Amino acid sequence: MSIAISAGVRNALSSLQSTAEMMGITNQHLATGRKVNSASDNASAYFTAQSLNNRASDISNLLDDMGQAVQVLKAADQGITSISKLVDAAKAKANQALQTSDSSSRTKYAAEYGELLNQIASAAKDASYNGKNLLGGTGNDLSVIFNETSTSKLKVTAVDYTDASNIGLDSTIYSGSGTTFGADTAETTDAGSADGDYLEFAVTTSSGSTTYKVDLTDADTIKDVVDKVNNATNGAVQASYDETSGQISYASANDFTVAHNDSSDSAVAGSKLTVTAASAAVSFGSDAQINAVLKALNSAQSTLRAQSPTFGTSLSTVQTRQDFAKNIINTLQAGADKLTLADTNEEGANLLALQTQQALSTKALSLSAQAGQQVLQLLG
Repeated sequence: MSIAISAGVRNALSSLQSTAEMMGITNQHLATGRKVNSASDNASAYFTAQSLNNRASDISNLLDDMGQAVQVLKAADQGITSISKLVDAAKAKANQALQTSDSSSRTKYAAEYGELLNQIASAAKDASYNGKNLLGGTGNDLSVIFNETSTSKLKVTAVDYTDASNIGLDSTIYSGSGTTFGADTAETTDAGSADGDYLEFAVTTSSGSTTYKVDLTDADTIKDVVDKVNNATNGAVQASYDETSGQISYASANDFTVAHNDSSDSAVAGSKLTVTAASAAVSFGSDAQINAVLKALNSAQSTLRAQSPTFGTSLSTVQTRQDFAKNIINTLQAGADKLTLADTNEEGANLLALQTQQALSTKALSLSAQAGQQVLQLLG
């Protein structure tokens, strides 16, 4: 037998069920802090927020790599700073040698110079971070990815300073003697050259060979020839005059050959007499050798100073992109939260209203039930 429920009771029950369902939803919002917890809550908002959070997560994973790249670049910058100080120390040794004519002192300074070159190589080798060394040459290039699609990136090319010769410094220096210009021993006397004579220097470096031509005249003194060589080669070859031997000596930080065309000597007229420079350990034996070393040191310092800003720019770029990545992650997460987070104040007010409504619905149900009981009393 079916039981008939009055319209009042049915309405009161329906209201209670609806209120209970809404309270359940409100309690979930308060418990999770989100008004959208699944696609069934709001499909558009849910999937849009999920996409934003996924991108934020991908970029967040790249932040660790950016942080490591910053450390690699800092290590390289510190390495260059240390090498630059060692080059300054080597320059001081060469200048000390230049201030004395004592051969034993010069030999001592040359040995100390050689040890400083070893320290330059060691400093470069030690400038590594987590297995990456931007001063270590081949295989140490640094690649930094800035976005989740790998379309935005920075490549930092490594240099090789683990061998001092790669910045123009070497533990050997090339020297040799050129043609004797007469028997004169004073720099102010005739050098023995004639109009049409010339010297040619072919200097070989890692980037190729350069030829320097020095034209001579019959009015040249020995000092003139020395000055012309030093000026014409821009210091690539250092010339000096040895009064004892009556020869002009040449020295360079690089291998070189010198050719002399003597138009007044029938034995070599119209031809070149080539003298190949010999390689020997640095001894600071002559002023020309020391000046050649100083020139190489100045060039090395210029190389270091040119490379340092390159790494500095890369470091600044990575740090800027690191900060940008952090900001874009915050923007993405904030956008996702706007779509899914619940307003706890609003939800709390809703819960209070629903509790009141539930109490009223319960009272209404009770009153509806009492009305039915009164009918039964009348029938009794």
